[in-house]
Amino acid sequence: MLGPTYAEHAVSWRRAGHEVVEVTSLTDAAGSDVLVVVNPNNPDGRFIARQTLLELAEHFHRCSGWLVVDEAFADFDDDATLVAHQPPNTIILRSFGKTFGLAGLRLGFAIAPKAIASRIRAALGPWAVSGPAIELGRRALRDREWRVAAAQARVEDARRLDAMLLRVAEGALGGTTLYRLVETDDGPELFSYLGRHGIWVRRFQSNPRLLRFGLPGPGWAWSRLDEAIRNWSPPNDGEQPTDARARSSHKELPA
Repeated sequence: MLGPTYAEHAVSWRRAGHEVVEVTSLTDAAGSDVLVVVNPNNPDGRFIARQTLLELAEHFHRCSGWLVVDEAFADFDDDATLVAHQPPNTIILRSFGKTFGLAGLRLGFAIAPKAIASRIRAALGPWAVSGPAIELGRRALRDREWRVAAAQARVEDARRLDAMLLRVAEGALGGTTLYRLVETDDGPELFSYLGRHGIWVRRFQSNPRLLRFGLPGPGWAWSRLDEAIRNWSPPNDGEQPTDARARSSHKELPA
């Protein structure tokens, strides 16, 4: 796994009986049988150029290995995807719900060589995805005009959120057009404070200074976040937070 990244990939591979090693450099993955890359990465937005991925795929092809690329956040960037250039030993994973805001549809895709795709289909069974979900997905994916307009709008949203987050952090560390990652010494306190105002952000057990903010949706959501951030007052050094019980009630979720 090229990490740090989305936690469930490692969990799933270990559950299947594989030895999983997280590396922070592509060169450290050279001896692996399978390399899993999230591109753009969650949560920091790390981006690997298409040509680099094609060269990686060629390397693993020569070694009879596999490259798995999770493109869950690649819909708004045609330069990020390998779909039109897919090497024979590459599996591409795509998520539908993030870009289209329909996570409850539980729809995703694996784009793979025919033999692998057939094995995945057999493992999932005939009823893994509902008919309405498939139909909605077909219609949405064909609507290129909406996707282009949405991509432009989300870029503006990301800039707007970055400007807002400057009040609680020194700036965004990264992210994609759908979420932003910030780092602050007051991460745990800010997480609890926002939660009490009905605003959920993602925190990380491995580094409590990091918080991931999704883009607000309708206008009232932007207003609520803006008001909460304007009223945020960081705790003084040495001050004991009064919201310890609130913080302890939040359970850690995978990134």
